[in-house]
Amino acid sequence: MPAARTAILLDPHPLWLDAVERVLESAGVEVGGKATRLDLALELISEHNPDLLVGELTDSQSGLGAPETIRSVHERAPGVRVIALSSVSDPEQIDRALSAGATAYMIKTVHPEDLASTVRHAFERSVFFPSRQSVVKGGTSAPPSEEAGSLTPRELEILCLVAEGHTNAQLARLLWVTEQTVKFHLSNIYRKLNVANRTEASRWAQRQGLLTLERAPG
Repeated sequence: MPAARTAILLDPHPLWLDAVERVLESAGVEVGGKATRLDLALELISEHNPDLLVGELTDSQSGLGAPETIRSVHERAPGVRVIALSSVSDPEQIDRALSAGATAYMIKTVHPEDLASTVRHAFERSVFFPSRQSVVKGGTSAPPSEEAGSLTPRELEILCLVAEGHTNAQLARLLWVTEQTVKFHLSNIYRKLNVANRTEASRWAQRQGLLTLERAPG
């Protein structure tokens, strides 16, 4: 049998650590350590080299935000997946955390089964973009426009799925995030592309040839 997935948990409140541990165990993930401070979590990551870090990524003691925490984690162990489980629902922070490399960002009001589903699928990707440089069918590369270059890989992913006709609910299921997170991303996409809605964004994607992007199976 393959080795069980392992995780380190981070939250300033021990009660949350115990609750999340039970959810992860139900998802078949073994918790290798729990920490109430970022520095302790980083020590556990260095010691155990886990597959996953789940927890509150904003550290009030050090003043670090979620993106800085994610970068600190990846400096210790580049292959660790990070799931933010936070009480902060600020759209800008969510976008920054996902852009910094978070696999998913979930609000602490999430249902335990939704968290378990996200954890189970943290090691899968439904859509894959090889790089910010668009790879089109036929093996030729098309340099992105200025607007496309401003989009994060996750925003490009969502834009293409929107252009293919997926609803917000379908996007949330495909990407294992909440519908609110999808809405946050769409708002940023509209702002960066200077469009008003998903129809205009879809037309933009079609004009840019993004719908010809090859995708690797998830």
